[in-house]
Amino acid sequence: MVEVKNLVKSYGSVAAVKGISFSAQQGEILGFLGPNGAGKTTTMNMITGYLSATSGSVTIDGFDILDNPKEARSRIGYLPEIPPLYLDMTVEKYLQFIYELKKVRLPRKEHLDEIMALVKIDDIKGRVIRNLSKGYKQRVGFAQALVGNPPVLILDEPTVGLDPRQIIEMRSLIKSLGKKHTVIFSSHVLSEVSAICDRIVVISNGEITADSKTEELSAITDDAGRLSLIVEGAASTVLSVLGDVDGVIKVRREASLEDNAYSYLVDYKKDRDIRRGVFRALAKADCPILEMRGAGKTLEESFLYLTDVTKVERVQKNKKGGKN
Repeated sequence: MVEVKNLVKSYGSVAAVKGISFSAQQGEILGFLGPNGAGKTTTMNMITGYLSATSGSVTIDGFDILDNPKEARSRIGYLPEIPPLYLDMTVEKYLQFIYELKKVRLPRKEHLDEIMALVKIDDIKGRVIRNLSKGYKQRVGFAQALVGNPPVLILDEPTVGLDPRQIIEMRSLIKSLGKKHTVIFSSHVLSEVSAICDRIVVISNGEITADSKTEELSAITDDAGRLSLIVEGAASTVLSVLGDVDGVIKVRREASLEDNAYSYLVDYKKDRDIRRGVFRALAKADCPILEMRGAGKTLEESFLYLTDVTKVERVQKNKKGGKN
């Protein structure tokens, strides 16, 4: 549905985007992540046709965004970080304007009523946009992206300004839309991306450093093994015992779960299996293990790792069979 090939954007001698390629299929929610200045927003603007590429191509449902802009853009619903609103219009008049602008052929009243109900702004449709809260303005911006029922939705920070209840509702809406649409979703809230997206593309310094399913992202960056433990006993004793197990790199106490029981994360050398050593050491110290399981890096840890250029170069080198 969306195909990005060797996309490059240069400003003079500075390359903001350096030949990135990825695709997103119908029914897929793709999370697009990157730190400030990484080229993420520039890439999203090129995908939507708001910015021309120096080289490379973007295809939407088989139509090139530059060669067939009308056909390609008609298939895109775009919500930028700052929604493009006419503040002096009422919500309903604004959506009617967008309906005319996009030359939508669906039944006007039924279509717009359905969209307003979907994003829960039907009760404020007669209000002037200028007088709305930031959260409601964000919802109106989302509504305009849905006008015409485009198969591709590009959403840049869609939950900015929403309260916790609205964020939960918006996440649920995006997940439901992802069943029938292709959604490219940008957010700096990593837990949000983890909860919503099927796949994550990470961009750093204008290059893609990861492209994988959400649940597999941590495996790409794991240069050490990790165990998650719940252990009964004095925390100081458990920390000391675990720290002395052969192969353990680092031990962290996470939380107190019940009387005299805590959760721990244990990082260890990846070429070792420390489970038996951990069991024997804690049994000898009379600290029962209530739970032991493998654990990967958190999404936040993976993101920080994948946006660290030196570490990414090491990962890529290891994949090619090079030395550290």
